[in-house]
Amino acid sequence: WELCIADDNSTDKNVTQLISEYIKIDKRIKLHRRTKNGHISAATNSAAKIATGQYYALLDHDDVLWPNALFEVAKILELHPGTEFIYTDEDKIDETGEKHFYPFFKPDWSPEFLESCNYITHFSCISKTVFDKVGGFRIGYEGAQDWDLILRVTEQTDKIIHIPIFHFTILYRN
Repeated sequence: WELCIADDNSTDKNVTQLISEYIKIDKRIKLHRRTKNGHISAATNSAAKIATGQYYALLDHDDVLWPNALFEVAKILELHPGTEFIYTDEDKIDETGEKHFYPFFKPDWSPEFLESCNYITHFSCISKTVFDKVGGFRIGYEGAQDWDLILRVTEQTDKIIHIPIFHFTILYRN
């Protein structure tokens, strides 16, 4: 795995400094510093350009990745070679990270449902081949950039797998 981050010309130098410290610890963390703020579509495309893997896993800055999420994606790719798009169920957590609320149990692949609402969002993985074929995120679609990308990706492939939440290890504290 790689963690590819695009600093979208942030004015908060503490963020860049913190990322630089992590890069020193783990070379799989990469940073692209943008000289001009381009917003989420341009920033995400910048991060994709520095990635060297075969898949892009999309997360927002406020998302939390479950500890075994990448393992579950790797397992799907091992069991189903050629998969080009993977998406997962999701849940919300409070600021402490302890209280879970509003789980979103998504249906298996449903093109009709996707045309009526963006039920996929994150956590999702797209093959680099398909991402590049559709041209990545389109500038000007900010606010609906994920939905726009997913619609275009799913027009290019039917090799789509949904990972239900029960595949993820649930940790409860007493």
